[in-house]
Amino acid sequence: MEITRRNVLSGLGSLAASAALGSAATPESTPGGQLSLSQAAAPQFPRKADFAIRAGYTYINSAYIHPLPAAAADNVRRYALARSQPDAETWERIDVKAEFAALINARPSEISFVTNTTSGENFVVNGLGLPGSGANVVTDALHFEGALIHLQMLRREGLDVRMVMPRDGRIDLRDLERVVVGKTRLIELSLVTMLNGFQHDLKAVCDLAHAHGALVYADIAQAAGCTPIDVKASGVDFCACSSFKWLMGDFGLGFLYVRGDLLDRVIRRTHYGYYMASSMATHFLPHDPPGSEPFTFELSSDATGHFEVGSNALGAWAALSKSLPYIRKLGVEKIEAYRQPMLQRLRKEMPALGFEPMTPADSKSALISFAKKDMGSVQEHLKNAKINARIGQHFIRLSPSVFNDTADIDRLLDALSTR
Repeated sequence: MEITRRNVLSGLGSLAASAALGSAATPESTPGGQLSLSQAAAPQFPRKADFAIRAGYTYINSAYIHPLPAAAADNVRRYALARSQPDAETWERIDVKAEFAALINARPSEISFVTNTTSGENFVVNGLGLPGSGANVVTDALHFEGALIHLQMLRREGLDVRMVMPRDGRIDLRDLERVVVGKTRLIELSLVTMLNGFQHDLKAVCDLAHAHGALVYADIAQAAGCTPIDVKASGVDFCACSSFKWLMGDFGLGFLYVRGDLLDRVIRRTHYGYYMASSMATHFLPHDPPGSEPFTFELSSDATGHFEVGSNALGAWAALSKSLPYIRKLGVEKIEAYRQPMLQRLRKEMPALGFEPMTPADSKSALISFAKKDMGSVQEHLKNAKINARIGQHFIRLSPSVFNDTADIDRLLDALSTR
């Protein structure tokens, strides 16, 4: 089965973009479409009024790209206006590193911006000096495809990469334990897999790794913002994510967490750039103090000083300045609990329509997948019914969010039953 991000989707393109960026005045929004976050302190679901998804259109594909909340879209518009008209009203810019750190129980000094999840994974693997080290890396086939491409290319260059295969849609901890040895330097995995929503017991994996002197990297792109994460309680050493999925942000800006005591001790810098410097001085311009170099500088000892090499995507920052406080006000635990009846309904009724469950029955993650050998006209039926879901060659993935409700599930099941 060919599984790539380029598999045909049921009308994502312009429909998703307009749903994410369209403006809509609602009783729960301010005149500019900006959510009053005080209303989210005791959240009532579904949060349809917080998004600009058109009436009659069902978007159940947030694991692919999450629509922007109306407040985030409005802040992005104000950022764009400020870029084109310097005297325009400014956009709201908050410390999104601190917001993200609070979301996963980290310290802000342990958070660096990265352009995407894969960049974070590359920083970790290279920063540990794994290629050519004689150590091995343990991973599994449910890990993110981009990371597996990276590791498989390093395997061709001599890195010992040990791959654990899934059984019944999950990775058994005992199978991981069988391949972890004294030379294992890193266990690398996706906390929630993008293929079927299987979720690792992260603390158990970390306990296993640490008992053998290894470290753990987790891709949290399909967990951050929709599944509770506590980096301190789990003991995870590194994790990274983009922001355009469940963080309700945009492309070009994500986060890398590195456990603070590993900085300047275990993980090294492999790239250098302007944003790493905590201070800088010139020594060749008029009135400068003399110096042996044209520039002198000090590198910051925090995560920013190790991994942040250049300018950041401010449009995505504008989105996160609204979406991260919104998610924290709603509460990730409440978000997780809200979707469970929708997932249970899908698990119960999809098999009767000829779809075989791919997701473990005890999964609570935000996505659920079903296999079907002959997808036939599924894509066309969903497109005609104005339903956006992730369609692969032999599977369908459904990922309800805070704006979905049972009516959306009814609409999906009706469309699939009449194909």
